[in-house]
Order: sequence, then C-alpha cells, then structure tokens
Amino acid sequence: MQRAFGVDVPESVTEMCQPGAVAVLVYDAQAGILPHVTDRAGLVERIRQVLTAARAADVPVFYCRHVSLAPSYLGVGALRTAMAWQRKDRAEDVGSPFPPDAPQTAIVDELAPASGEPVFDKLGMSALVGTPLEVALRDRGVTTLVLVGAVLEIGIEPTARHAADLGLLPVVVDDACGIVEQTAAKRSLDSLDYSLMSYRASTAEVVAAFGG
Repeated sequence: MQRAFGVDVPESVTEMCQPGAVAVLVYDAQAGILPHVTDRAGLVERIRQVLTAARAADVPVFYCRHVSLAPSYLGVGALRTAMAWQRKDRAEDVGSPFPPDAPQTAIVDELAPASGEPVFDKLGMSALVGTPLEVALRDRGVTTLVLVGAVLEIGIEPTARHAADLGLLPVVVDDACGIVEQTAAKRSLDSLDYSLMSYRASTAEVVAAFGG
C-alpha cells in the first residue's frame, strides 16, 4: 500500500479488496437471465463462494436486477432499445420481458440475498444509473466495488466503467461474471483492460483477500 497526499493508494487487487473499503455487487443474477449464460452451475458456485467469503468478513453485499416498464410507459430511447433487443420492427409490438413481480425477474434461489441485503431495481445497463447504489456505497466509505453476476458483455462492463468514472475502483471477478457470447465477452474484457481504469481478479483471489 502506498501513501500519498494523505491518501492510502492500493497497489494490488488484494489491497483494494480489504474489508472496510470494499463492497460486492451481484449483478442481475435473475431467473430469466442465468439460463442463457455459459456454465450456469459453475458460475453460480463461484458467485456463491464470493458471497460466503464477503459475508464472513462483514463485507457489504448489494444486488441489482433488471426490470422493465409496461410498453405504454416507454419513451423514444426505451422503445428503440426494446425493439433492438426483442428483434421487433414495429414499436407497438414490443413487450415487457422483466415486470417487477414476474418469476423471471426474481434473483435465483441459490444466490438469494441474505437478511437485510438490498436489491436495487434498474431500467438500464449501469447499476449506478437511477438506483441508490452510489449513495449507499459513499455512505459506507466504499472505495472498491467487486462485480459478479451476469452478463459481463452487456451490463457488467458499463457498470465497471461508470464506477471508475465515479472515482471507485471496480474489480471484475472474471470467472464469476457470466457470459453469453464469447467473442463479445473477450472484447469487453480487452476494452476494460485497455482503459486501465478497472481491475480483474479470480474468485480465488477475491475470496483470499476477504480472508477466506
């Protein structure tokens, strides 16, 4: 750990992930999303390992999940996005794939939040847009945000970028982030690496940093 200008500057992911300055975000571990990722069972087990170590070390755990509004409440941007994702040519044909109370929107049972762990609903890709997550992290004095969940190439990459722009240290646990399309996932990781603003670690490294 370096010390400069009155600030402790970590030199490694292990130092970034020391309890007291770190939180875990479980991104979109939802019943309607995890069936589409590669090696679902392995992914769930690795996320579970991170959560077990975090809870044992009193590292705060936050969840986010993707929800969708009824089509009649979508604006221009949301309608265009829905048309693209749902492969629809007509805006009037889009549906609402993740209503808040639908079974597919729920966090999967294997990764259910422990008592008191908050779940923030979001409409977009970054978990830091339109949710109280940033406020909660600042209030806890968090400087490092560990990211696990799904999907790496869709929502975890923009969340990591957003976190870095907010002055946080995003750590992508690459073997605990589910992927759907290998080429796109590699492109996301390469882009994050190139930016030099986010960091990568394995499940084993994060668990060890938490004291597990």
